[in-house]
Amino acid sequence: MRRIEKKENSTVVSDGRILVHFGPEHGSVHRSRGGELQLLTRERLPFGAGLTVEALAERVGEFCAGLKEYAEAIDNKTTRVHATGVFQQLPQPEAAALVNSVYVDTGLYFNVVGPGLERFYMDTALAACGSTDMVDGLVRRECRTAVVCGSFQQSLGDIEGTIARLRETGTEVLSPRSTRIKPETEGTDFILFEYQDLLKNHRDTWRHKYVHMEAFRQADAVVVCNPGGRVGSGTVFELGFMSALGKRVIFTEEPRGVSVSFPCEVGLGA
Repeated sequence: MRRIEKKENSTVVSDGRILVHFGPEHGSVHRSRGGELQLLTRERLPFGAGLTVEALAERVGEFCAGLKEYAEAIDNKTTRVHATGVFQQLPQPEAAALVNSVYVDTGLYFNVVGPGLERFYMDTALAACGSTDMVDGLVRRECRTAVVCGSFQQSLGDIEGTIARLRETGTEVLSPRSTRIKPETEGTDFILFEYQDLLKNHRDTWRHKYVHMEAFRQADAVVVCNPGGRVGSGTVFELGFMSALGKRVIFTEEPRGVSVSFPCEVGLGA
């Protein structure tokens, strides 16, 4: 098994988040801590066109096995993996198969960054510090757009805090657009916000749910606000839709009570 070569004088520390970027020609590893970004290693990798999903997953897994040189724990809370280059060229079914395979083998979410988002990160890096490295932009603004999910009945305060945190970084929250509740729906089983129409009948709840889920398609990520780790039945329903879209999912806390583990990340902030 190939190990990542450490840079001279690099040391293992337990804090900070590990950021991995598989680019067109290299795999790089950074540590993000306290707003500072440190390059730990950059290695030339043989990711060429025509490799099977199995071969790609094997090489990604080998690389990720070496990450233990840099942190005590390598998991979906401490580590972020992003990929561009050849990975952007994979058809959606193959990309989904790769994401699933990497998750099963490593426990990490393999985030294939689309060309538009890659350009956004590079433009952000160039404007902020004159860098052309995508990771320099990623740590400054991880998402352009996001949708926030969770229990509006039980966790509205936490959801408002999550939305505020995202907006502080410049992220546009596509849904919910506002958390001001229509007074006549407060305390009911189906809360509506000020910008939403009142229900025509009980079947109209599906229309509102569908509009919310349709916003997943436009978002860079879906952020699930789950204080205490709880994931409600409504959110579990939405997770199936997120998975079908191949959408990046970030839980604010480690999910509990979910019967099937699936590719996701835990914790906001790159």
